[in-house]
Amino acid sequence: MPDPITPDPTAPDLITLGRRIRHFRTERGLTLDGLSAAVGAAPSQLSLVENGHREPRLSLLRAISAALDVPLTELLAPEPPSRRAGLEIALDRAQRGSAYSSLGLPAVRPGRKLPLEALEALVGLHAELARRANESIATPEEARRANTELRLWMRGQNNYLPAIEALGEKMVRAAGYTAGAVTHRTVARMAEQLGFTIIHVRDLPHSTRTVTDLASGRIYLPPASIPGGHGLRSLALQAIAHRVLGHERPASYADFLHQRVEINYFAAAALMPRSAALDYLSTAKKDKDLAIEDFRDAFGVTHEAAAHRFTNLATEHLGIGVHFLRVGDDGALYRGYENDGVGFRTDPTGAIEGQLVCRQWAARAAFASRDRTTEFHQYTDTPNGTYWCTTQTGTTSTGQFSITVGVPYAQSKWFRGRETTRRAQSLCPDESCCRRPPADLAERWADQSWPSARLHSQVLAPLPQGTFPGVDDTEVYAFLDQHARR
Repeated sequence: MPDPITPDPTAPDLITLGRRIRHFRTERGLTLDGLSAAVGAAPSQLSLVENGHREPRLSLLRAISAALDVPLTELLAPEPPSRRAGLEIALDRAQRGSAYSSLGLPAVRPGRKLPLEALEALVGLHAELARRANESIATPEEARRANTELRLWMRGQNNYLPAIEALGEKMVRAAGYTAGAVTHRTVARMAEQLGFTIIHVRDLPHSTRTVTDLASGRIYLPPASIPGGHGLRSLALQAIAHRVLGHERPASYADFLHQRVEINYFAAAALMPRSAALDYLSTAKKDKDLAIEDFRDAFGVTHEAAAHRFTNLATEHLGIGVHFLRVGDDGALYRGYENDGVGFRTDPTGAIEGQLVCRQWAARAAFASRDRTTEFHQYTDTPNGTYWCTTQTGTTSTGQFSITVGVPYAQSKWFRGRETTRRAQSLCPDESCCRRPPADLAERWADQSWPSARLHSQVLAPLPQGTFPGVDDTEVYAFLDQHARR
């Protein structure tokens, strides 16, 4: 399945090709009729080719090449033949874009009579409009659709990206990693091999997680005194990932999301290298003793990181279909992945984020457990089949959350906790399951209750603005300038 975000780089650039043909034709003093007679094609067909509206066959290209006495490779070169031609191409592309088309304005034909200054002004205007559009506030619907496309694409990949897997392992091994948890020193060596120094500061801009100074070769992170510090290794690796993966400045919100997925994946692939992780997981599977909490402790990462990393490797290398959820104590799904058919509730855009998880699922039932020190195990009968789930709960400053990994019933035999007798039944998405109040309670209280709802600020807040959404450029540049003098 192709990347849903990145356009196909092998697609022919018909506009540039057409302009190069026109350039060499006029340079030779040929009219369209003259070229038509030479190559045996109708002038109207050649006009479509020169305007980038039709892709010519190879036989026609060869005939044009011979008629114009221009090598075929030069005719197909990707560069505009002149500065003016480059501007004409840029204007043509801008006017063909959906943003301009939606305005219903007439197109300006970049013919010879259009002064160069006017052409430059029009191209500059379109470029500025495009820049502002890219930095404008994306609507929640656009963001949700982009996130849905990305999630479905990752599901098509079994949440597995082999190129990043190989790169993460190669780099961490080159930095001296052998086994067990990856140390902070190993991460620092990885940065050094790329020409960067990791520096911990207390004045990091509040809108950023890290800041990289490309000129001075510095990666700024929060203070190293944060308890545990597991997140600092991941943050540093994510900053490194932007460099090793060759990321450009995101051109859209979808591009930004795609980059976030890639840098998170790289960090996980470095903190839990594929060969070491598979050695550990394969042995545990053979012993029928797979446990996310053991995997977590073996590599010194958070439970969420271990759970999500397990989904990267489970299907591709262990032959296990799997689903993953991060759920808030209000029942809302914050993050999810599945390729085992469990089925998440979605909104009209196909997004799962913010949807309420069934009260009967382990992801919510675990909040009622008194023992929070170990994982919570449960079988759940659903309309899509029976699933076994293992859940760990935690707490942040914003409230409680749960991390769940689940598998179809037949795959539970590989996991510790499969002997649990805890079982629930879910009828969701049937409203009678857990969304519709019991009839007797509704009859008694429907007209006698008036709750004061807690308003979630994100409901009214627009998505963050900027090339890097939510980042205050002024604050970042001032921060870099201040530290560059030290």
